[in-house]
Amino acid sequence: MAVREVITYPAPILKQVAAPAQASEVDAIVADLVDTMRANERCVGLAAPQIGIPARIAVVDVTEHPHAKDPLGLVVMVNPGVVEVSEGTKVSREGCLSLPELTANVRRPRRAIVETGGGEVEVRGIEARCILHELDHLEGILFLDRVASLTDDLFRREDAPGSTPRGRISDA
Repeated sequence: MAVREVITYPAPILKQVAAPAQASEVDAIVADLVDTMRANERCVGLAAPQIGIPARIAVVDVTEHPHAKDPLGLVVMVNPGVVEVSEGTKVSREGCLSLPELTANVRRPRRAIVETGGGEVEVRGIEARCILHELDHLEGILFLDRVASLTDDLFRREDAPGSTPRGRISDA
């Protein structure tokens, strides 16, 4: 449908819990999310609040990610929820289009079972990380909220427009 502008922090919509999606709006929102995700290089997921729509819809596709093992392809989630997480956790670097100048070390479960609105899917590794990141957006949670130490685990993205050299925020 259309490539939409990605809302950036500190826009209030990013910290609000999204409302349940209505059937009449799902197709148009999903189309805009997919178009916007694919128009942004290296983007593997997007949630409706990130394009200014406070609805519980998100999409993820890690097919091209170098760490993806047996990805599901495009995962569309409508009114989704986490059913189960397990297999321990792992700390890895995350970024977000809504916080374009930052990345952070974030601890997340290695495996999840998620109700997508069309059935349950089991995901592992980078796919689990990305899906859980997008589900956080639907709860008004940003990856900054999951960082253990803003001093040690938050970094400036070196490839962001106008950014300073990569390094811990506390080193700036």
